[in-house]
Amino acid sequence: MVDTLLASLTDGLLIGVVYGIAAMGLTLIFGVMNVINLAHGPIMALGMFGVYLLFTQFGMNPYLALIPVGFFGLILGIVIYAVAVNRVIDAPHLSSLLATFSVNMIIIGLGTALFTTTFRNVDYSSLGTLTLGPITVPLTRLVSALAALLVTGLLYLFLQRTRLGKYVRAVANNRTSAGLVGIPSTRVLAFSFGLGSALATIAGGLIAISLPFTILSGSTYELKSFVIVVLGGLGNPVGALIGGLVLGLIEGVVPVFMKTTWVPVLEYVLFVLILLVRPQGLLGAKR
Repeated sequence: MVDTLLASLTDGLLIGVVYGIAAMGLTLIFGVMNVINLAHGPIMALGMFGVYLLFTQFGMNPYLALIPVGFFGLILGIVIYAVAVNRVIDAPHLSSLLATFSVNMIIIGLGTALFTTTFRNVDYSSLGTLTLGPITVPLTRLVSALAALLVTGLLYLFLQRTRLGKYVRAVANNRTSAGLVGIPSTRVLAFSFGLGSALATIAGGLIAISLPFTILSGSTYELKSFVIVVLGGLGNPVGALIGGLVLGLIEGVVPVFMKTTWVPVLEYVLFVLILLVRPQGLLGAKR
C-alpha cells in the first residue's frame, strides 16, 4: 500500500505541475484585464493537436514542437482579443463571457469538422521509464513536468525583469494610470491575452504527450483550471501552480483508496468549500 501511495503521489505531483501551467494562462488573463476566458479549453485542445500534427506529420520532437505551438497560441490569442474581446472589455462581465464562449463554440465546431472526435495520442515512448525504489515514472511525465517548471520560471523572469513584463504588471495594477504615464495599454492587453493563450496551448501540448485527447478534451481541463485558480486565488499565477499541485495530488491519491469516479466529485466538493470558506483562494488577497 505504501509503495502504491508513493507512486500515486509522484504521478499526481507531475501532472499537477502541468495543470498549473494550464490554469496560469487563465488566471493571467483575468488578473490583467478582469476577463474570464471561456475559450481557454478549446485553445488548449488546439495545442494538443498542434503537437500531435507536428509530431506525426513532420516528425518533430514533441517537446520542441511546443515552441511553434506556443507561438501559434500567442498569435491566436492576440487575434481573439482584437476580434472578440477588445470591444467588450469594459462592458459588464456577461458580455465578455458571451464573447469568449462564442469563440469557444467556433473553435469546437471547426475542430470537430476537421479532426472529428476520435481519440488521438502522441506515441512518444522512446524515453522509457525511470525507477527509483518502488516508484516507476514514465520519463515523458517527468520531462513534461520539468518543461512546465521551465515555462513557469521563464514567465516569472519575463514579468519581473523585462520592460514589457513590467508593462503587463502595471496595466494589471491600474490600467488608467498606466495609460497616463505612456504605457500603450491596448497593446499590452492584447499581448497579455496572447500570452495567456500561449500558456494554454503549451499546457495542452504537454498533456497530449502523456494522455489521449480529442478536440473536446480541452473542456475537461478548462474546468480543472477553474478549480485550480479558485484554489490558488484568481489572478495569482503562483497560486495557480500551487493549486495545480493540490489538484494533481487529489487525482493521484484518491484512486488508491476509492474508485476513480470519485475524483471529480471530490475536486468539485473542494471547489465549493473554498468558495464558501475562502473565496479569494489560498493565496489570494482579501478585497
